[in-house]
Amino acid sequence: MKKSIIITAIALCFSIVTVNAKPITKNINNTNAEFVFKVNSFCVSIAKGDLETVKKLINRGADVNEMSNGMTPVMYAAKFNRVDILKLLIAKGANLKARSAKKMTALKYAELHGAKEAAAIIKKAIVEAKSKKRK
Repeated sequence: MKKSIIITAIALCFSIVTVNAKPITKNINNTNAEFVFKVNSFCVSIAKGDLETVKKLINRGADVNEMSNGMTPVMYAAKFNRVDILKLLIAKGANLKARSAKKMTALKYAELHGAKEAAAIIKKAIVEAKSKKRK
């Protein structure tokens, strides 16, 4: 009998405390932020490494130097180490000296992202372009 009275008293105390508890109210601003990155389908195909789609888009008139989200297609190819696509873009006249919105070149993107093959191809293409200008 004593146990049941003690348990009932404890339960009553807990119920009184929870009933009298006041919620903490703070003025919380719920802000919905939406980030939109507008990358064209040409650069998305390059980032994915879809060579066939890149070829089709070039044949349909895609500009190999058009900026998309602050970067040129050759920068995307360099960043993601898409060597075959990079060679195609260079062959189609991609500007390797162009700078992104962050003031970086395709070579810098390749170096930052550890794309050694892409960096080597870009360096070779730059050297070849300089030698053609001298002739």
